[in-house]
Amino acid sequence: MIECPSCGRRQEPRLACETCGAPLGTELDCFAALGLQRKLVIDSAALERAYHDLSRRIHPDRFAQSSARVRDASLRSTALLTRGYRTLRDPIARGLYWLELRGEKLAENNKIVPPDLAELVFEVQDELSELREAPGASFAKLRERTMARRAELEESLNALHADLEKNFKGWDAGVAPEAQLAKELKAILSKIAYLRTLIRDVDRELEKPKAA
Repeated sequence: MIECPSCGRRQEPRLACETCGAPLGTELDCFAALGLQRKLVIDSAALERAYHDLSRRIHPDRFAQSSARVRDASLRSTALLTRGYRTLRDPIARGLYWLELRGEKLAENNKIVPPDLAELVFEVQDELSELREAPGASFAKLRERTMARRAELEESLNALHADLEKNFKGWDAGVAPEAQLAKELKAILSKIAYLRTLIRDVDRELEKPKAA
């Protein structure tokens, strides 16, 4: 139980006091901060509404003339709300946060290339090296090949996002043991991270002008 810094009512931890509406300034998980059930599949429109409604209710401007305790609670609650919103609106950040809540994380710094992506990573890096060193006569052809490769990577990334959504639904429905779902989630997030890196590397090379 915590005490409201404005009216003094003791209550369960939440973003704002049930009685007077003042911010409580207590630490909450991202779901609780937005008043959402702890589920991975989130209605984006509902998330937006909750964020903007709560932002108006606890904004520091509303409590500028309040006591120092209430002003401090408003600042802390607003920071928590913003952090929660940014975390939950992004599926990748949401998945990583979900793992964090369960004491799980990706491999340290995610430096281990997923085995089923290793060959692709090496192929793409070789192709980019060829593009960088290509003479003028073959540059256009290699650049076209690289653009086609980028489209393939984007398609694979979209498929992984679909797998991520499926994994989220699995958690919410409890269709498999949590250990299995966590293993799948880590694998999907790791692959997404590597594909994003590959796409970034490809884009950088495609943006470079060919030296004369």
